Amino acid sequence: MVKQVELSIDVTDAAGLDQPAHVAATVVLPEPAMLGSPAIICFARPSSSYSRGYYTYELPGPAKGAQATFHADRGWIFAALDMLGCGGSSQHDLDRLDYATLAAAAHAAEQEILLRLANGVLLEDYPPVHQPVAIGIGHALGAGLTIYQQARHRSYAGIATLGFSAVHSHPSTPPGAQPIVAAWFPRDAAPEDCAEPLNARALARATEGGPQDSAWTSLAWGFHYDDVPQEVVEQDLRHYAAVAEEHSQAGEHEIMPWNSTVTPRCAARSTLTPGVVATEAAVLTVPVLCAMGVRDLVPDPLGEPRAFRSARSIDLFVCPRMGHVHNFAGTRALMWERIHMFGQWCAAVNAAG
Repeated sequence: MVKQVELSIDVTDAAGLDQPAHVAATVVLPEPAMLGSPAIICFARPSSSYSRGYYTYELPGPAKGAQATFHADRGWIFAALDMLGCGGSSQHDLDRLDYATLAAAAHAAEQEILLRLANGVLLEDYPPVHQPVAIGIGHALGAGLTIYQQARHRSYAGIATLGFSAVHSHPSTPPGAQPIVAAWFPRDAAPEDCAEPLNARALARATEGGPQDSAWTSLAWGFHYDDVPQEVVEQDLRHYAAVAEEHSQAGEHEIMPWNSTVTPRCAARSTLTPGVVATEAAVLTVPVLCAMGVRDLVPDPLGEPRAFRSARSIDLFVCPRMGHVHNFAGTRALMWERIHMFGQWCAAVNAAG
């Protein structure tokens, strides 16, 4: 039977915000007898508008199970972390939460989890876990941050980018539908540094005929496949709208335990900008898995491996019958199985030196 530990880890020094900071994490542990030799630990980061519950709760939809439990049942330690400013982590000025700050805080929290595992103090009576193989996975902005963190801190023996393109993330739309034109901002630019999008003219042309109402409908098509119940889709889109309009704090819609009420906008506003982490992706040497749904934010799946020109190995997986929000999909377990296979591959590569 798996065991779950809730943590609040001090990252004040790493965050460098001149105020107390902590990262909330949920660690799901397998039975000690299930641990491999070496053990594998997966550090997971959600997208900007979700909390760590995206991985640890059984999300609604046509399938069953939570991702953290899926991996723990198969012998992994699974640690899901909230970004600073989101979920259960400490709240800060959202315009100060850039890539460097978010990645430094996450790295510090993950190192503390590894230290507690090694010293046998993460959970009473749980045996020490020494030098596990660490992999990092992230969804959407979480994937961009995972790429950035690996390039700057070398945290992992392998990474999986989920529903994110290191070339250019962009929402998919149904054939013949009005295309979505997303705002492009430089990475980590605060509103006072870049109030107007880089592609302001394209945005103006796209909205000449009025609001992009049909484009918003297309967003639902790209985020959830046809087998996800309509009420689930509608609840999820209400959550996105509330975060975007900063209405969620006012209690205008139900907050699910996998949602975040805020997003780290300094980092998040550049998610759909071409090449936002292109330099960091190009220098990664560890194995990389690029995984996505058949409808996702990756316009050219077959071109994605080109972003990781230094990687030791590159795997590509396009999951059938899946939209961008993978863990609501009926095929969620197929995605998790592919990630699990990738983790075993990372352990084999690590053992081979």
